Amino acid sequence: MKSEIPTPTIHRPEACVLRALLARQETIIFGVLVLEILLFSAIGTNFLAPDNIRNIARHSVEIGLLALVMTPIILTGGIDLSVGSMMGLCAVVFGMLWGEAHWPPWLAGCAAVTLGAAGGAMNAALITRLRMPPLIVTLGTFSLFRGLAEALTGGSKSFTDFPDSFLSLGNSLACGVPVQAWVLVGVFAIVWGLVHRTTAGRAFRAIGFAPEGARYAGIPVGQRIALAYTLAGMVAGLAAVIFISRVGEARANAGTGYELAAITAVVLGGTSIFGGTGSVYGTLLGVAAVAVLSNGLSRILSISDISRELSGMLTGALLLVALAGGALTKAWSERASRSKPANPIKPEPAADTEQPPSNR
Repeated sequence: MKSEIPTPTIHRPEACVLRALLARQETIIFGVLVLEILLFSAIGTNFLAPDNIRNIARHSVEIGLLALVMTPIILTGGIDLSVGSMMGLCAVVFGMLWGEAHWPPWLAGCAAVTLGAAGGAMNAALITRLRMPPLIVTLGTFSLFRGLAEALTGGSKSFTDFPDSFLSLGNSLACGVPVQAWVLVGVFAIVWGLVHRTTAGRAFRAIGFAPEGARYAGIPVGQRIALAYTLAGMVAGLAAVIFISRVGEARANAGTGYELAAITAVVLGGTSIFGGTGSVYGTLLGVAAVAVLSNGLSRILSISDISRELSGMLTGALLLVALAGGALTKAWSERASRSKPANPIKPEPAADTEQPPSNR
């Protein structure tokens, strides 16, 4: 009697690809973004109106810029807590150069961007030359930059009355889109190309996985880290200029809390806080999710008595839910792959050991 041979389970490649796609953090945060839009458009007033969409884009550019350049830093396993304070210092320097030294706005803006690059390079030097932890270094420069901004203004002085030609950068439209949003698109293209299309981007990931291993592989770890932090400082200066053009005032508290919002957007977008994995387009999705949540809550709070602290609470809850969802889907995908039966190895046919008959 012949024994029945069990029929092997067929696993379709399409199902495996779909499972891997659903397990990605970018897919999860995109779903969260869609749910936010549906929710706020249902219970809010004029949420999907063109003016409100432009308002969301206009108010999320500065945080978006900081989040984009924070992505390479976190990919290396580092962090930069000083970008918000650097924004404040660059804003004050811009205001002083324009209001007191009478520099033209474009030249004062170049000086602000240069100052930001210098601050980022200082962070990189302390991290790479002295081998100090990025958290400690940037925590120190977080206080240093903000303290310098407060000292230069006496804690209360601000600069206003900027020309209309400069204010149009933060308040006018180009092709129906806020002008500063096009700046965000340009920086996104640069950072995306750097991270996803160059050897430097692969080096960022390698450093995040194993810094010492990257050194043994011949990667210039110090140069790549310096590039990431200098770029972050430079873009922080650019964000300060855009912030001033939007609000029409240069003050020392510009960018307060922006570093935490930027880190939240990066982690929401799927970049591991431990380094090594992540994407720039995921960061942009994280920025959009945070911006839509903040705007939607502000429109609801305008017609209710809910405390505004709810916005920060829900942003933190969104971060935790997205991270938990990503961990659960990853665990589910790994469990499904482990339960897949291995392909049986077919035994090789036995060699014919029979000797040919003798002719004797």
